[in-house]
Amino acid sequence: MTVDNFLDIYPFSLNKKGEELCGDKVKFLKTDKAATIVLSDGLGSGVKANILATLTTEILLTMLTAEVPLEEVLKTIIATLPICQVRNIAYSTFTIIQVNCETNSFTVTNFDNPAVIYIRNGQRMELQTHMEEILGRKISLSEGTLERGDFLGAISDGVLYAGMGVALNFGWGWDNITTHVEQVLAQKPRTARTIVHDVIEKTYSLYQGEIGDDASFVGIYVRRRNPLMIFTGPPLDEERDEDYVNQLLGFEGRKVICGGTTGNIVATYLGETIEMDLSTIRKELPPIGLLSCIDLVTEGILTLSKATEYIKACHCDITRLKFDNNGAYLLAREILQADSIVFLVGQQINEFYQNPLLPKNISIRRSLIEDLVQFLRQHQKEVSIDYC
Repeated sequence: MTVDNFLDIYPFSLNKKGEELCGDKVKFLKTDKAATIVLSDGLGSGVKANILATLTTEILLTMLTAEVPLEEVLKTIIATLPICQVRNIAYSTFTIIQVNCETNSFTVTNFDNPAVIYIRNGQRMELQTHMEEILGRKISLSEGTLERGDFLGAISDGVLYAGMGVALNFGWGWDNITTHVEQVLAQKPRTARTIVHDVIEKTYSLYQGEIGDDASFVGIYVRRRNPLMIFTGPPLDEERDEDYVNQLLGFEGRKVICGGTTGNIVATYLGETIEMDLSTIRKELPPIGLLSCIDLVTEGILTLSKATEYIKACHCDITRLKFDNNGAYLLAREILQADSIVFLVGQQINEFYQNPLLPKNISIRRSLIEDLVQFLRQHQKEVSIDYC
């Protein structure tokens, strides 16, 4: 995957009416080299289906991440899954999507789930598919190469058959779902979340609110990466201040400064004075500042701490971020809008903010950032820390 491309992955599920647990399970893992997505559909619904789907997903993702050969993975899962004696079908079906982020190539492995949806240039694409038999079970295998603007999605039966029985309807159907995705791509902002949510909302509508089967959809949308650099804290070596300012100013993406001393370092380099936007001041938060070439300038520790609270409260979902035109909200919004984030963290310790219970080489700033980074990584953000 080219440096400025981002694999935007988003899953969403509807539980069958009356069930607290979903009988489908979607899980994915993304690294610098590869992304692996697994959607499993447990037979039936409720607790039993949820356990079967979860078991299937965990086994597949764990073995694939450990780079066990696909054939061995499939043999393990097929040998593990029981067969329903009444219906003569597996107790859990699955779809696996694997993307090589270095070559853009992908493979789809499908066991009794609906076919994946693949859109390029706004139009559906047919994948070359062949069948293999492993331990008596037929597995569908497909492959292709992703380009920017492509969408690849996997659905469970609950989406496919939405609306079945209404006016002699046999369900929404794969062709109609694919056409709907094409329309969403043509009419709405292009993110995986937008596409998936729109399809799931339509699924809910077709069920008329009475969800007849667990319905899941997970999509990958290939788009331009939104990068962000956050410079916070003065560097240990004052003689290298200019080097780090140049690193920030030369960054191709959004640029944020957190900290008064850090802001002054950059302002001095630019030959400017930081102007304050007093409309953003709050009882517990200082106002933001204004500098040319910088997208946001905030105070440091207090703002970082409050922004982390906001991000955790909305579960890294920007649509749930509660608006308030203050520095912490604006910082949280910058972070949530970004796909890849570089924290440039100065390690010169401000004694005013230092916890006396911590060793001198561990600052509150560093602790705050490492906590935030861990949370962001759990929510699909690509994050790195460069200490200076």
